[in-house]
Amino acid sequence: MKAEAFLPDDYRPAEDEPFMNERQLEYFRRKLLMWKAELLDESRHTIEGLQDSTRNIPDITDRASEETDRALELRTRDRQRKLVAKIDAALRRIDEGEYGYCEVTGEPISLKRLDARPIATMTLEAQERHERREKVHRDD
Repeated sequence: MKAEAFLPDDYRPAEDEPFMNERQLEYFRRKLLMWKAELLDESRHTIEGLQDSTRNIPDITDRASEETDRALELRTRDRQRKLVAKIDAALRRIDEGEYGYCEVTGEPISLKRLDARPIATMTLEAQERHERREKVHRDD
């Protein structure tokens, strides 16, 4: 395990520094870990809320409304569970030295894109091509 890179609180990756240097990698590692912790915390609160709110509601309309709310909450948590898996994959890519590079072209993914979507695996151009192909095949 290597020593943690020093990172000032106001650090932001810049285009004028070497791509995916230790500071940038540490910045994205911390960003991903904080995001994951937030998602897991929200998930824990949801589970506690669902356990606390299991009650028999006599009014059928109120019961239906609560069931709809629960279903929506569970769908949201399922999407977040998938997001946690993508965050874990991004953390693995950092450890393996592959983070920040497009899985299709091998080119660096822009720092702005990674800052906005740290789980990105493709450059913007490759992602757009992928989505166009996906749309064409979906319409068939």
